[in-house]
Amino acid sequence: MSKKSRKKEGPALLSAAGLVRFYEESDVGLKLKPHVLIGIMVAFTITIIALSKLMPIT
Repeated sequence: MSKKSRKKEGPALLSAAGLVRFYEESDVGLKLKPHVLIGIMVAFTITIIALSKLMPIT
């Protein structure tokens, strides 16, 4: 078995009830690349600024 094919295992966390192992990888949730998330935030910010200029609160 090569080094690349071995699965990385982190150290187990000790608790009062015994050994408990936590895995860092999770399949739950939406996965976005950082540049996509930044683009969404910039577009949202520009939209909010544009709407505030069009419809000022009086």
